[in-house]
Parts: sequence; structure tokens; C-alpha cells
Amino acid sequence: MPGIDQVLSQAMGIPGVLGAGLIDWTSGLTLGTAGQAPHGDHDAAAADTADVVQAVTRNASFDTAGAGGPALEDLIITAAGSYHLIRFVHTAFDSQTYLYLWLDRAQANLAVARLRLRDLAAELVAS
Repeated sequence: MPGIDQVLSQAMGIPGVLGAGLIDWTSGLTLGTAGQAPHGDHDAAAADTADVVQAVTRNASFDTAGAGGPALEDLIITAAGSYHLIRFVHTAFDSQTYLYLWLDRAQANLAVARLRLRDLAAELVAS
């Protein structure tokens, strides 16, 4: 079963991926990174995306798990020339991590990236 480095390496094989990371959203710290980061700084990207995740998780409107629905799965942020894809890593314990992909919008297929990231999150939990 793959570990963090192997999962991030596999994430870099997704078409259009510029960079990837596993991030603790409570602290904004990276647990692992691969490839490039927006503005060349993985730590800043981790802190910025953690701010977004914290804002979304604070609002009950976005999380239907308490209402019998599924827990948050992923967030997609579109920007000029890029996508930012965040996939929550759900574990049996209170996991507060997510996988983050930075994608080149001209090269990436967002649907394929979402499906591959879902599978990689599942592999990470199984390891």
C-alpha cells in the first residue's frame, strides 16, 4: 500500500497537474509535497488552501453529514489558467487532512483529476 510520497508521486501523473500536497487543515502545515506550487511556495499554498477549507467546514450549509447526507468530499476553485482541487481524506478517526492538486487549466481534465484524486485518497487511507 502506498504512503504519502507514493500517493503524491502518482498524483503528479494526473494529466495537467503542476503540483500536489497532503495538508493538515487545522494547522495549514504540509505533510508532503510534490511538483510546483503557486508562486513557488508550497507552505503558502498550504496555508491559503487551509484557510478556504476552514471557512467551508465552519458553515453547516456545506456539510450534509449531520443531516444524514455524505460528508464533504472535495472543493474546486477555478482561477484564470488553473484549477485548485482539494479532496478531503476521510479516515475512521477524526482526520483533518486533504489532498491538494494545482492543475494547469489548459492541460487538465477536471473530471478525470477528481476521480483520480478520489482513488488516491482512498489508497492513502488504506495504507
